[in-house]
Amino acid sequence: MNKIKLQIVGLTQSKMQATSYAIVLGEVGANRRLPIMIGGFEAQAIAVAIENVPSGRPLTHDLLKNMCEEFGIELQEVVISELSEGVFYSRLVCLKDGEILEIDSRTSDAIALAVRFSCPIYTYESILDTAGIVLEGSTEGEDSKGKSKGGGKDKRSAQVGAESWGKASTEQLESLLKEAIEKEDYEKAAKIRDEIASR
Repeated sequence: MNKIKLQIVGLTQSKMQATSYAIVLGEVGANRRLPIMIGGFEAQAIAVAIENVPSGRPLTHDLLKNMCEEFGIELQEVVISELSEGVFYSRLVCLKDGEILEIDSRTSDAIALAVRFSCPIYTYESILDTAGIVLEGSTEGEDSKGKSKGGGKDKRSAQVGAESWGKASTEQLESLLKEAIEKEDYEKAAKIRDEIASR
């Protein structure tokens, strides 16, 4: 199974819940995005590493990195390996004395470590097909690989709220999905995507 390389393209706070965030991963060289909902502490752990914010004492993920380095364990890559009932599962692929070890991890922790180790993040086509969002047109530094599945527009779709997504047509939902992506409201986009996928 071929792995697809991802990069962090955004970390946004939920507009619906103040304690929730979305980490947005983008397919390298393409227009697909993979939004993953995480908690506030996990978001902070990732943001601190991305922004190189110094701390007086090692934070949990910094401590884990220090321990790995002390014991000769190198994090080679992170693989978002499974999606089950809306939950992403990841593996840490490590190298120790020439031997490859794979360790189960929460995806938010795996990403926090990937940033600290400057190692690549991967996933599989099946996960991007299920949970990914395709951006309309190309973005800076990326090729245009495709269009949103939404195609046609329906003026009524703007009037469809979260409480009535179950009653909306797939075409209306696809239009809402496109609108949410354009506004970079990845949390809403992920929920609409899930509603479409459940059909």
